[in-house]
Amino acid sequence: MTPVDRPPHDERATVASQRFNEAKIIYNLPFNDLLFRAQQVHRANFDPNAIQMSRLLSIKTGGCAEDCGYCSQSAHYRTGLKASKLMEVGRVLAEARKAKEGGATRYCMGAAWRNPKDRDMNALVAMVEGVKALGMETCMTLGMLTPEQSAQFADAGLDYYNHNVDTSERYYSEIITTRTFEDRLETLANVRDAGIKVCAGGILGMGETAEDRISMLVTLANLPAPPESVPINMLMPIPGSKLADAAPVDPIDFVRTIALARILMPLTHVRLSAGRTGMSDEMQALCFFAGANSIFVGDTLLTADNPGEDHDTALFRRLGLKPMELESSR
Repeated sequence: MTPVDRPPHDERATVASQRFNEAKIIYNLPFNDLLFRAQQVHRANFDPNAIQMSRLLSIKTGGCAEDCGYCSQSAHYRTGLKASKLMEVGRVLAEARKAKEGGATRYCMGAAWRNPKDRDMNALVAMVEGVKALGMETCMTLGMLTPEQSAQFADAGLDYYNHNVDTSERYYSEIITTRTFEDRLETLANVRDAGIKVCAGGILGMGETAEDRISMLVTLANLPAPPESVPINMLMPIPGSKLADAAPVDPIDFVRTIALARILMPLTHVRLSAGRTGMSDEMQALCFFAGANSIFVGDTLLTADNPGEDHDTALFRRLGLKPMELESSR
C-alpha cells in the first residue's frame, strides 16, 4: 500500500480500536473457555507436546546507555553489575557447541547496547556465521539496527532478530525514556525488510494494566507480518533498578496473556521467557496448555537466573512434553 492509498488517520484509528476491543473480549472470556480456544488454535498449527528449546548468551554485559526500568544492565541504575567488553568469537562458538549438545536448536546472542557500533560488526557477523555452521538457528538482540546493519546480518544468514516492544505504546514512556516506542517499531521494520525473521514481545509485571498487555499484543499481531517469535517475560525485579519494588503479576493474568498471544498469532512461537524461576510447575503447565511452545534452557538468562536443565527435563517428563526438532520450527 502506497502512502497515497493508505487509509486516512481516523479510519486507521477506528480499525485499531475495533481490533483492541475484539482482543479485550477474548482476554476476558471465562478462563476455561479462553484456554480451550487457545488450545484449539495451538493444535491446529503446532504439535501440542513439542517445545522449541533456545539458549541465550550475553556476549556483552552491562554499561548500556538506555534507561529501561527493568534492566540490570542499564548504566542509569546501581545494580552491582559490572560492564564487560564484547566476547571473543571463539568463546561464543564454544558456548554454542555446548548449547547444541544440551539439546538447544536455536542460539540467541544478546549485547547490552543502544545499538551496535560499526567496529563490532565484523565480529558479530562471524558469530552468526559460526553458529549457523554448527547447524543451529541464530538469533541476536543488540538494540536498534539501521537498514545497512540489518542487511549485513541478513547476508550472514541471521535467522531471527529480537527487539521487544516491552509494553503498550501508552505505557512505554513510564518504563523507558531514552528511546521511543516508534524507535522500536522502526528497528522491527528494518529487520523485516532485510528478510530476517522477527522476535518481539514484552514484559508483564511492570505496573501496566490488562489493557496495556492487550494493546501490546494487538500491536504485534497487526504489524505488516506478525513476529515469528513472541517472548512473554515475567518481570524479575532487580535491586537498584527503577522497578525493584514492582508488585508481582497475577499468575492467572499471565496465563491469560499467553492465551491471547496464541489466539491472535496462530503461527507464532510464543516463548515462555524470563521469570520462570518465579513460576510454579503448575503455572508453567497452564502456560504450555495456553499455547506457549518455546523456552530458554540453561541456568542463566543473560544476567538473571533460569531453571536448570535438570528441572526442565523433569518437568517435561511429568507433562509428557518433548523438545521440538529444528526442522519443525517455523
